[in-house]
Amino acid sequence: MSATILVVDDEPPIRKLLRMGLATQDYVVLEAPDGRTALDVLARERVDLVILDLGLPDLRGHDLLRTIRERRPDLPVVVLSSRDDEGGKVEALDAGADDYVTKPFGMAELLARLRAALRHQLAVRGERPVFRAGRLSVDLVRRIVRVEGAEVKLTPREYDFLRVLVTHAGKVLTHAQLMKEVSVSSDPQYLRVYMRQLRQKLEADPERPRLLLTETGIGYRLQAPDDEGTGG
Repeated sequence: MSATILVVDDEPPIRKLLRMGLATQDYVVLEAPDGRTALDVLARERVDLVILDLGLPDLRGHDLLRTIRERRPDLPVVVLSSRDDEGGKVEALDAGADDYVTKPFGMAELLARLRAALRHQLAVRGERPVFRAGRLSVDLVRRIVRVEGAEVKLTPREYDFLRVLVTHAGKVLTHAQLMKEVSVSSDPQYLRVYMRQLRQKLEADPERPRLLLTETGIGYRLQAPDDEGTGG
C-alpha cells in the first residue's frame, strides 16, 4: 500500500508542486492550508508522514509540531523552512521533527529525505544488529566498530555518541539532542571535541567528512544505512 503524506502549507503553488512531485512516486497526498485543518485531517485519516511548513496563518508551526508529537509520537514529520531560519530549524528538530528541507528545495532531495524518514520509522522499532554505511560497520550487539573491515577502538564515550547517531542514521540530531541522549555537559564545545575524535577514527579524510556530516549551526547527521540510499 502506498504511503499517505499530509502536506501542511498555506501556499497553493507549493502544495501543487508537492502534490505533483509526490504523485510521481505513487504517494497518496492529502493537503491542509493551515494548522487546524491539519489536525482535523490527522484525526480522521490514516497518515504515514507529514510535510510541515513552519509559517502557517493560524498556528505557530512549532506548536503544531508539538501537538502532533503528543498525539502521534511515531509519525514522521519533515519540516519545510526558509534558508536563513537556523533557529527555527533547531527548535523544530528539538520539538521532534525527523528532518528539515530548506526552501527553495529540489524535489529529488525532498523525496530522498521522505524515504529515509519513512524507512527509519519502520526499521528501528527494534535495533538492527549490524549497521553499515559506506566504509563503516557497527555491530550494536558486540559493540564492535570497523572501518573497511579493520576494527577501530573507540573510548566508551565515543561509542556512546556513535551509537546514538547510528540509531538515528540519516536524521539530523541537534547539539541538545545528542548531549541529552549521552547525558553529558551542555557545552557545545564538549560535543565538537568528540565529533572531531570520531572523524579522526572513522573518516578517510576527517577534514572532508563523508559519514559524519555537520549541519551548520544545528547539529550532526550520520550517513543513512547502505540499504536506505535508494528506492521509491
